[in-house]
Amino acid sequence: MIHIDWILVIVAAWLGLGIWALFALKRTRFVARRLFPLGGLLGLALAGVALDAIFDTPEVAQLLIGLPGLPMHLRLDALSAFFLVVIGAGAFGTSMFSAGYFRAGEGTPPGLMCLEYHIFLAAMAMVTLADDAYAFMVMWETMALSSFFLVTANHRVASVRHAAYLYLLLAHIGAIAILLCFGVMQANTGDYTFANLRAQHLDPVWLSIAFGFAVFGFGAKAGLVPLHVWLPEAHPAAPSPVSALLSAVMLKTAIYGLLRITFDLLHGGLWWWGAVLLALGLASALLGVVFSTVQTEMKRLLAYSSIENIGLIVTGLGLALIFRSYGMMNLAALALSAALVHVLAHAFFKSLLFLGTGAVLHATGERNLGKLGGLIRSMPWVAWLVLVGVLAGSGLPPMAGFVSEWLLLQSFLFTTALPNSFLDMLIPLVAAAVALVVALAGYAMVKFYGVIFLGQPREEKLLQAHDAGGWQRLGLAWFAAGSLAMGLFPVPLIDMVDRVTQRLVGSGLAQTVHANGWLLLAPIGVERASYSPIVFLAGAAAGTLLGLLIGRRLYRGTLRRAAPWACGYAGGTARMQDTAEGFGQPIRQIFEPFFLLTRDLPSPFDARPHYRVVIQDRFWQSVYLPIGRLVDTVARGVGLLQQGRISIYLLYSFVTLVVLLMLVRL
Repeated sequence: MIHIDWILVIVAAWLGLGIWALFALKRTRFVARRLFPLGGLLGLALAGVALDAIFDTPEVAQLLIGLPGLPMHLRLDALSAFFLVVIGAGAFGTSMFSAGYFRAGEGTPPGLMCLEYHIFLAAMAMVTLADDAYAFMVMWETMALSSFFLVTANHRVASVRHAAYLYLLLAHIGAIAILLCFGVMQANTGDYTFANLRAQHLDPVWLSIAFGFAVFGFGAKAGLVPLHVWLPEAHPAAPSPVSALLSAVMLKTAIYGLLRITFDLLHGGLWWWGAVLLALGLASALLGVVFSTVQTEMKRLLAYSSIENIGLIVTGLGLALIFRSYGMMNLAALALSAALVHVLAHAFFKSLLFLGTGAVLHATGERNLGKLGGLIRSMPWVAWLVLVGVLAGSGLPPMAGFVSEWLLLQSFLFTTALPNSFLDMLIPLVAAAVALVVALAGYAMVKFYGVIFLGQPREEKLLQAHDAGGWQRLGLAWFAAGSLAMGLFPVPLIDMVDRVTQRLVGSGLAQTVHANGWLLLAPIGVERASYSPIVFLAGAAAGTLLGLLIGRRLYRGTLRRAAPWACGYAGGTARMQDTAEGFGQPIRQIFEPFFLLTRDLPSPFDARPHYRVVIQDRFWQSVYLPIGRLVDTVARGVGLLQQGRISIYLLYSFVTLVVLLMLVRL
């Protein structure tokens, strides 16, 4: 069997597990401990098959299901195989964690949840295999609907239903834009296969219209500004394993669609397309990271962090488009490699962080940062594994997040060769803003980890918090190991990404990187820039060990243990620790124009002083609420036509006929 056949077998097996779960609708232990691990093993198999397929020739297949005379065309190439690796790896870790996460009495029955979960995985895999617009849209909508039902798992809560409907609304608006994009690209041929779309040579105006529809449609799914508003609502509403899949995997299918259409079907396009993606990516990254630093709820903080990371990925795609449009293929490969490495790195460390919040939620029942603290004592497994994700999310070496962000900044350093004065002026500003985003991301991750795990417990019940179980530890350890392995050994990762960049821009980094050995990552040349994670880690470990040895030798026999001086206060308490609000206050003051702030300030005469700050997104007030009011007004006006009287309806029909006759006469 060829690779694509094995992948279809895995997809069918996922669907089979979902159907099996219906016969065990309320058998929580069986569904959690048997079916979810089996689904995870299928995900691992998918990742293995796809990884092998990356280095093989493209494969095609045809499914004889669908409408009469309209079969589904499938294609497996390096691009689709890369994203299948992301889907499979994410499915394995999340499914193993889910085996110890789901419990009876939590919203949707476990069997139905298992069905929705595995349909979601199967639909994401099929999106990457689709080779015609019909198959793509069917699988895209299946993915959207199944994820909607997953988000509404706790459907009895009004806020959960509101978040899910908002997500579904934007998902369908985005799907309409994608459908219009395919309609433009087929150029009145009636053939919606990707082979035909790839063969069309539209004029620049129609190319740009198709590109605009693609950016809008996939941007709605990816959470690009200003279409990001569903993401910080849906992620906190969904169960933590679902949040991990939404953020770490599903958002990447939007990146896949953007790559497939822009670089493959539209052949790279015009230079200003890259400038548009640069602007959208930078705006998303800035807004996401600034809002993440001021959040007081765990999963909402991580949701805004996902907007930031998607923004960085799209920034890399924009830079790659600019380089490609000017024939600078090596630099296009560098920027594209940075984006693709960040796709995989973010899938691992963001899954780890969301699943870690799930373990904290189950152990404490709290999601508010202001009521957490000191959990490293009662939850050491979760704390130390989540620390790996925090380091990767902060972009610190030797983690995977550092590799991708370092490659992205390297690609910005070579933009001085662009033959465009406007871009030469713009891109250095973008590079500085990207550096600011990376620094603020580290700030947000320090806040996230420090407030939850360090210090003293802020609530009495936290003393009884329990650590993650075996299944949950397995899922967390998988993502932690992946984040560390990709950071320590980036050269094999570049080998995998190279096959994709060769397919999309006709160039890659593998040959240059291999010329300097597996210990050194030098994307352009050793004389320009290089990074060795193994040497860095060894140096850091040696420096730490040397410091400990010197300290022990110098102070041997002279040490005495005593409580630290607490600025004159005897006995520190949890009330003396920095709160989530206090941690984010400097950022809130510096970037106040970003926020819509509502403050409740106490007065000197209050018997019980109360202080509250509510931070809202300005896009709600300036974009979405006016649109909502307009739609409501139009709906009320249309509703006036519905009088419930036959005579009125006959009058409407008569007037319509008269108008049509007049138009025909003209």
